Amino acid sequence: MSPKLEEKICKVFLWITASLTVFILAAIIGNVLSHGLRLLSLDFLLESPRNMGREGGVFSSLIATFYLIALSLIITTPVGIGSAIFLTEYKKKGKFLKLIRFTTESLAGIPSIIFGIFGFAFFVIFLGMGWSILSGGLTLALMILPTMVRTAEESISSVPDSFREGSLALGATRWQTIVGVVVPSALPGIITGVILSIGRAVGESAAVILTAGSSLGVPKSLLDPGRSMSVHLYILAAEGISMENAYATGTVLIIAIVMINFAANYLTHHQRTKIS
Repeated sequence: MSPKLEEKICKVFLWITASLTVFILAAIIGNVLSHGLRLLSLDFLLESPRNMGREGGVFSSLIATFYLIALSLIITTPVGIGSAIFLTEYKKKGKFLKLIRFTTESLAGIPSIIFGIFGFAFFVIFLGMGWSILSGGLTLALMILPTMVRTAEESISSVPDSFREGSLALGATRWQTIVGVVVPSALPGIITGVILSIGRAVGESAAVILTAGSSLGVPKSLLDPGRSMSVHLYILAAEGISMENAYATGTVLIIAIVMINFAANYLTHHQRTKIS
């Protein structure tokens, strides 16, 4: 086989695989949107579910999802970025570093249901928090922590050493260099890690239903139970309560994720432009 023919075959194969990926994604999103967009309305967004979800909207689920994501990010973001800074700037070699990386990689591979069982046993029962937003948020924080640590670590590691050397040469301390030079330069990658974490938290159902519960009411505090959007979608579809509302709920989830991605891309582009 000639090199040119081999190259053409490889290009065709790569084009087919890329097109197949796009087609699968478009088919899934198109199927959900085609069934759900016609059911979407302002009333659906502002009304809480009624009659086990057969009627009403998703307002309480939106509030519960927001609380869960906000709480998990408040916990995970400083811990994840702090761990990444320690791994890249203070502890670059050694057995302890290998242990931390092995631990984070192991946590990333644990099925979500295991996190759910742990959260149910530890937060819900042992600590007596019950099914609540607090239990669900803490469990989600444990789930998304490995993603946050790895993405932040890679982003900070990609900052050129010349940035650090220039800052130190001007008399800045190591901490001033990290806060004023390294972290701002790595911010686009850190934002990407936050978005990936939000995506996993939004789509999680197994761990959330075991820790936050599935109450249809609007949570008024962190100790109240709540039903996230993904849990609401799962219950509506799995139990055959209302496929129409399930599709509409899925449409709201897709639109929310797309809006978050657009906002993240804008912030990342703005930060990169500012740095350059």
